[in-house]
Amino acid sequence: MVRALLLAALFALPLAAHTQEPPYFVTYDHHLEEPGNLEISTQTTFGLQKQQLPTFVAPLLEVEYGWNGWWTSELYLEGAGQVDDTAVFTGWRLENRFRPLRREHRINPILYFEFEDVNEASRIRKEIVGHAEQTGESLAVLRRNKAREVEGKLILSSNVRGWNISENFIVEKNTTEAEAVEFGYALGVARPLATVASGKDCHFCRENFIAGLELYGGLGTTDDFGTSHTAQYIAPALVWQINASNSVKAETAFGLTHGSDRLLLRVGYTYEIAGFGTMVRNMFKGKQ
Repeated sequence: MVRALLLAALFALPLAAHTQEPPYFVTYDHHLEEPGNLEISTQTTFGLQKQQLPTFVAPLLEVEYGWNGWWTSELYLEGAGQVDDTAVFTGWRLENRFRPLRREHRINPILYFEFEDVNEASRIRKEIVGHAEQTGESLAVLRRNKAREVEGKLILSSNVRGWNISENFIVEKNTTEAEAVEFGYALGVARPLATVASGKDCHFCRENFIAGLELYGGLGTTDDFGTSHTAQYIAPALVWQINASNSVKAETAFGLTHGSDRLLLRVGYTYEIAGFGTMVRNMFKGKQ
């Protein structure tokens, strides 16, 4: 069923080039940060909930660094606010991605590990796991409930004739509570609007735009595995590579199940500093 949905999406949309920022907000492909480069990103998720629950906004700051060709680390700082409620800091996450195979293959695996120190006010919807849980409690109350979680992902990604197809399987465990292990998934297909450069020096050429489609949701827990009582989303996305350092992207995620939010609107901006590691090393050498 999963492969069928991906193939249907492939022919339904023109969708990501791999030297550019991918359009995905949830799905990961196999491309790591270039060694020595620093990438700073901001993402904001606006959520329209069901059952007359308040609309929320969840900002996220990401700092990503490429240690070498097979290891990338990323730090996340997140917050949340709701209509007729308060704004709170919801925690931080530290992520590491490792590429076990150096060369490009038909299917490229990435191993992903993340530690999360967050609270129950978190609204960024960075991944969807387990069963759907909706609450009308205020963020000020929810932030008192801390959660230290460990998360792993198996990322599989392929480049086929200009297309990217990525599949993520997610496992998450709350270490502060005696809870079951939660599962989730994320699938993505993407392609540039033009695979051949126009030869023009322009910001709005078709090759600077990559369209994509994501499908993601929960797969239950070790106590109750499956898609019943879970949140599921389908999300068309678009990224605009303004130049070599700057890109912006946007996505609209539509909830497919009763436990999903009605709509998630996501926007993001990325700035990449090439050769950041070299600049820092040169600065320290100059002081010696």
